[in-house]
Amino acid sequence: MPPHAAREVWPGSPQPLGARCLTGPDGVAGTNFALWAGGAEAVTLCLFDNAPGGERETRLPLTEVTYEIWHGFVPGVRPGQRYGYRVHGPWDPRDGARWNPAKLLLDPYARAVDGHLGGDRALPAELYGHVRDWPRQDQADTVRDERDSAPYLPKGVVVHDQDDWADDRRPDTPWADSVIYELHVRGFTMRHPGVPPALRGTYAGLAHPAAVEHLTALGVTAVELMPVHQFADEDHLLRRGLRNYWGYNSVGYFAPHAAYSASGSRGQQVGEFKSMVRTLHAAGIEVILDVVYNHTAEGNHLGPTYSLRGIANAGYYRLADDPRYYTDYSGTGNTLHVVQPQALRLITDSLRYWVTEMGVDGFRFDLAAALARSFHDVDMLSPFLAVIAQDPVLRRVKLIAEPWDVGDGGYQVGAFPPLWTEWNDRYRDTVRDFWRGALPDVRDLGYRLSGSSDLYAWGGRRPYASVNFVTAHDGFTLRDLVSYEQKHNEANGEDNRDGAEDNRSWNCGAEGDSDDPDVTALRRRQLRNLLTTLLLSTGVPMLVAGDEMGRTQRGNNNAYCQDNELGWLDWSLAAGTGEGADPGWRRLLDFTRRLIRMRRDHPVLRRRAFFSGRREGPRGMRDLGWFTADGREMTEDDWYAPSHTLGMFLSGRDIPQRDARGRPVTDDSFLVLLHAGAAPLDFPLPGPPWAQGYELLVDTSREEQAAAPGTWHAAGAVIRVPERSVLLLRAHSTRPAEPPGPAEPAGPGAPSS
Repeated sequence: MPPHAAREVWPGSPQPLGARCLTGPDGVAGTNFALWAGGAEAVTLCLFDNAPGGERETRLPLTEVTYEIWHGFVPGVRPGQRYGYRVHGPWDPRDGARWNPAKLLLDPYARAVDGHLGGDRALPAELYGHVRDWPRQDQADTVRDERDSAPYLPKGVVVHDQDDWADDRRPDTPWADSVIYELHVRGFTMRHPGVPPALRGTYAGLAHPAAVEHLTALGVTAVELMPVHQFADEDHLLRRGLRNYWGYNSVGYFAPHAAYSASGSRGQQVGEFKSMVRTLHAAGIEVILDVVYNHTAEGNHLGPTYSLRGIANAGYYRLADDPRYYTDYSGTGNTLHVVQPQALRLITDSLRYWVTEMGVDGFRFDLAAALARSFHDVDMLSPFLAVIAQDPVLRRVKLIAEPWDVGDGGYQVGAFPPLWTEWNDRYRDTVRDFWRGALPDVRDLGYRLSGSSDLYAWGGRRPYASVNFVTAHDGFTLRDLVSYEQKHNEANGEDNRDGAEDNRSWNCGAEGDSDDPDVTALRRRQLRNLLTTLLLSTGVPMLVAGDEMGRTQRGNNNAYCQDNELGWLDWSLAAGTGEGADPGWRRLLDFTRRLIRMRRDHPVLRRRAFFSGRREGPRGMRDLGWFTADGREMTEDDWYAPSHTLGMFLSGRDIPQRDARGRPVTDDSFLVLLHAGAAPLDFPLPGPPWAQGYELLVDTSREEQAAAPGTWHAAGAVIRVPERSVLLLRAHSTRPAEPPGPAEPAGPGAPSS
């Protein structure tokens, strides 16, 4: 319908940015609208209402401008009102100016978005500020498109979202006690039989008792949600009949993705998200968001115009030396220019909003090195990091960096300042290489098991600066890591060109599914080895949803566009019963629960300080001991010698921390034996001062763990360590009065493979 203007606009206020319901002059209820549009010549607020034959658009010029913030108060506008902006200014792409009032623009501060950015087989050409299909593609982005984009662009929604969270208690789990569980809101419940069909794939589905029960029974302390900011589908995916599943393509940094809402998209998604957070908090589970502030869905100079490009292109994006183009540190076509004050404000305002009004407990920053760049180089004194460090809200929440980007000098593992933890890909690579027999020695493994002090023991950082992981959303699932050596991404429609080539994986002798019982048994053992290594390592462990029960993506290591059963969790694996079910996956789930419970019960596995390696106290025992394959304490030369075996003794006697009442924390001591060799190993157990004897707790060579625990071994006894296995033994400082039985081999010596 043609534009309609029949409402008055009062001056309003430039603060806060966005659309906020409030009481205006003379007690009149309405909404204040405020948009920063640096360099613009005019801004028009567009209100959309349902009308016979389609939408009715009401255009209201905002004539008040304060410090480049265009603002106005519109009486009578209440929650649920849909809106957008048209911003006027010069069109000169060669100078970085891309204003086009024919294009409706999303408010970057919109608290909710109604609609989805996509299409049936391609993005509509009207969504582009330039003539997308111009005959000369090398000039296309310089030709302004005059067609109206409003019929195709989702609209912002006015939301009444004031919430003091007085009825909520945050878990506030200490970093050292955290176990993170990375999951996709939609994929986690789409196939869950205990979640009602109408709630599957939604915030309400994740809050359903059946979903929460899995999390609490598993024992994780935090969910790390893959992107839930409003995001868009890419044109190249739509043309292949696919959609963006993961969500790393943001268009709204304040709006929860509307497609994950079971209750509606006219603001109901905000309340549903908050209810989910409250439910998870009540279960003792923190909510961490994976956030993508390094780039937006608008892409490069040939991309669509949704929001920032049409509001203030040069004020939000890093432009290249030739300002027609964008500097790209993200690999997606653009990068937000966080040095610019308004871009920095957008990010920090968004972060504070999600903490204070949406209740979340922390953030994982995608390609965080891109945010830490000043004018080019990564700078740990950059404006972004400085603002976070002094912000009274943000410095108190969990901050996780993905410490790299795709630009020069972007790899920054170990370099982020205190307050930050980091995804430690050095841990991932080392553990993968050890268990596939590709490490030349065990030097790097020793660092990774004990908290990565070589990376993080500076500036007051602690072992929990390292988020330890073996798998993440990008790459193979844990099951695929032991089942495939080559990626199989044909379903993505790019002729298997996408995704990482080097996966540090080993298929155990056959590529993909195998009916060979020896291959299957070895793969299950490798899964137990990887999970045990992860959950016994010092640092913060992160699991990917489904790895605890054998989820597979059939060798696809880049399932970003697989919004289907390939990308969703298969909950039949957890059942372990029924026709065709494999009870081994249920046993793997039970095994993972047991490991997490053991980690929770033993503070020596959750240290808040790095090991010293020095002898402490009159008994002369180190807090950390290392042993060779023949049971000797490691020497300097041993660290450089080829080996597939490492023994690690964790002393619980002198943990350098105190409880809430100031009392010293003590714990059991443990001996961990990691053996990646292809043949069994005879290992002499260390004697005093380490221990008088040992009790076997975990043996990864056994699928049925109930047969292993309780076996007693005297110090000095030689035990059999099965090939490719981990043994966890509790150390005892005294001999039992009546040993539970004769010493036994730790496990059967299976044929080497």
